[in-house]
Amino acid sequence: MSTTDTDTGTGRTKDPATAKRHIGVSADGELGEAGSQLSTAPVDTAVPGSFGGSRAPGALGWLTWTGREVVGWARWFWRQLTSMRVALILLFLLSLGAIPGSLIPQSGTDAQKVADFKDAHSILGSVYDKLGLFHVYSSVWFSAIYILLFVSLIGCIVPRTWQFVGQLRGRPPGAPKRLNRLPAYATWRTGAEPEQVREAALKILKQRRFRAHIEKDAVAAEKGYLRETGNLLFHIALIVMLVAFAWGQLFKSEGNKLIVEGDGFSNTISQYDDFKSGNLFSTDDLTPFSFNLKKFTGTYERTGPNKGTPRTYQADITYSIGAYGKAKKTTVKVNEPLKIGDSKVYLTAHGYAPVVTVRDGKGNVVYHDAVPMLPLDPNVTSQGAIKVMDGYKNAQGTSEQLGFSAFFVPTFAGAGKGDMFSQFPALDFPVLALSGFHGSLGVDAGIPQNVYQLDTSKMKQFKDAKGNIVKARLLPGETMKLPNGAGSITFDKGIKEWANFQVTQQPGSDWALVGAFTAIFGLAGSLFIQRRRVWVRAATGADGVTVVEMAGLGRSESAKLPEELGDLAALVHEQAPTEPDTDEAAVETDPDAEPSVPAAEGAEK
Repeated sequence: MSTTDTDTGTGRTKDPATAKRHIGVSADGELGEAGSQLSTAPVDTAVPGSFGGSRAPGALGWLTWTGREVVGWARWFWRQLTSMRVALILLFLLSLGAIPGSLIPQSGTDAQKVADFKDAHSILGSVYDKLGLFHVYSSVWFSAIYILLFVSLIGCIVPRTWQFVGQLRGRPPGAPKRLNRLPAYATWRTGAEPEQVREAALKILKQRRFRAHIEKDAVAAEKGYLRETGNLLFHIALIVMLVAFAWGQLFKSEGNKLIVEGDGFSNTISQYDDFKSGNLFSTDDLTPFSFNLKKFTGTYERTGPNKGTPRTYQADITYSIGAYGKAKKTTVKVNEPLKIGDSKVYLTAHGYAPVVTVRDGKGNVVYHDAVPMLPLDPNVTSQGAIKVMDGYKNAQGTSEQLGFSAFFVPTFAGAGKGDMFSQFPALDFPVLALSGFHGSLGVDAGIPQNVYQLDTSKMKQFKDAKGNIVKARLLPGETMKLPNGAGSITFDKGIKEWANFQVTQQPGSDWALVGAFTAIFGLAGSLFIQRRRVWVRAATGADGVTVVEMAGLGRSESAKLPEELGDLAALVHEQAPTEPDTDEAAVETDPDAEPSVPAAEGAEK
């Protein structure tokens, strides 16, 4: 068996093992159908000239010319829109447009931050507002890029899919006339019949999972269709992801609810502390369920560099589905949400809720409840406000409202040891610091207030007879007396904990995940699988000996193609070994024979 340099055509015979060596050639000349594209990617076209051609005189000629011009330009623009280059540009613009959505406050996520930004940057805020940068994902320009990318992908996939289906239904093209012009080539002479060589080659190629058939004097085979399959899967997966993200943004909902141990929640909008949803979401889409927080459990590292880091962080709840569902017990942990229908209940935060009791001057209880405190640091140093809105009368019998600024630490360092900050997140040494106010809380005006802060604009602070502000640090069970018989406030021994839950409905997230994985596998297939064609020609030469030619053609230059052709050639060579030349056979038959000596010039015969 020999390999032949296609640029020289010397026909030099080499060792069969060298058939695996890549022989670079220039595939000039016409290869016909065999050299057609091994991909369904559309060919880019240059900007055309006029489509209208010659214009006939008169109004009818002008209308005909205009129609041809419009149709021609429309087709050209469609080809550009559905090209890979434009799809990549649109994908880049989509990624670029998402940057301000991550850096600039969004009205759909936090309207308060948007308002604060506008107040702090009056000119820049106005410019951002006109450009739609406060609502990037619902802006006109972002939606235009999104829709154009969607149309581009569909317009690219549909024709390529039909073309690929046609290729799958067809047969590999026949061998070109001059196989030695292809990038990988091998040839040898054999004593086997051409039909035997072709049958052996057909069997070997099919065993190597080539689609192969015999056409005339050659076997035509093709392999690597999964490359184009991966390419199409990648594009289809992108469409699935775009649809899933759009569907999720339009029909999503997200709400937060802080629940103290012993309290419950029902999945209605009025029960949420804050709630936001997509444009097409309706209250009927909420999953009907309810749950009660029975107990929150949190344990923390006591020593080492990770001191204070949570070890156990879980909420034991009892939930039921529907109005008459049976109660079930479960535990919600971080990153282990409760799944009910299309909703997921996440555990997102935790804090403490000291239980306090407020009495008036006559000793009547006017307030008794657990007050959630807002954590300020990892050690759960917390602040909050206690608001007594109804039922309180001062020493003169006048109805008033009370308010207490509260500062709570679960582990106090001790008096005289610096500021009042918690040293550890567990309830090792709880202390509640209070200062009181009386007057109007401002809640009667109907203006929303922060539950963790007091509006003291219409209130007076309690002061003793010397004019000093009345304040105290209380341990569990201790009481702070208010001056002038105004009553008292007691820090009860029962300290409850609260947990914040986030309830989300994100339709399409599963489809987006499937699309992402499919896109990864499709891209890997399109990058690492090479589509290639192989031909094996066996024909009787002029001297009556069978000449075998093998050649391969790939979509792009790759070292794997000549190596694979060498492997195939070696297998075919085993079935049709090289036929030795006549002179070489004679030498091997009588190695001891003396070489013939030509007669001297002029000698008689």
